[in-house]
Amino acid sequence: MSLEEVDASAWSSLEAATNDPRSGFRFVNLCSVDAAGRPQARMVVLRRVDTAARLLEIHTDARSPKWLELSRNPFVSILGFCASTRIQLRLAGSVQLHFPGSDLAEKAWSGLSVWTRSTYAGGPPGDEPGDNEPVPVMDEAGGRAFFGVVSFRAESLDWFELRRADNRRACFEYSHLGALMVSRWINP
Repeated sequence: MSLEEVDASAWSSLEAATNDPRSGFRFVNLCSVDAAGRPQARMVVLRRVDTAARLLEIHTDARSPKWLELSRNPFVSILGFCASTRIQLRLAGSVQLHFPGSDLAEKAWSGLSVWTRSTYAGGPPGDEPGDNEPVPVMDEAGGRAFFGVVSFRAESLDWFELRRADNRRACFEYSHLGALMVSRWINP
């Protein structure tokens, strides 16, 4: 497989994961940095991929610590691993936040199931209700006010294939418009 084919295959796998809940790349790790400079990693659901622009989209609650971290420092890494293909994708780049009520957030919200919408209702993520305080519950429409979209633009991709022998690894760098600028094989 050529470097161009590896790059195309990686992005095709990411794009397919948005429509296949069983895909190895459906859930990826978003790695950010908190206010104290400590790394923070969490699993997120890959919602949309724009291969030409090298964009990944995830959804989150705008009250979450993750949202605050990303607003302070937009530089992140995304890590995915597919056990069936034994391929790891490590992307580095930056995010743009689309706040509740923005055009992109409204468009994404309209495509969500009622069940998914309901996950944004209730108290802020990570908060604890008081001892005698019930957990706040809202109808699913109430979650719209907290629903945000995170757009990640990849600047680089580190592709790694774990094989029984002769592991393979390649690196790719992209322009700010998503064009492939540099590709090379490197030692695993």
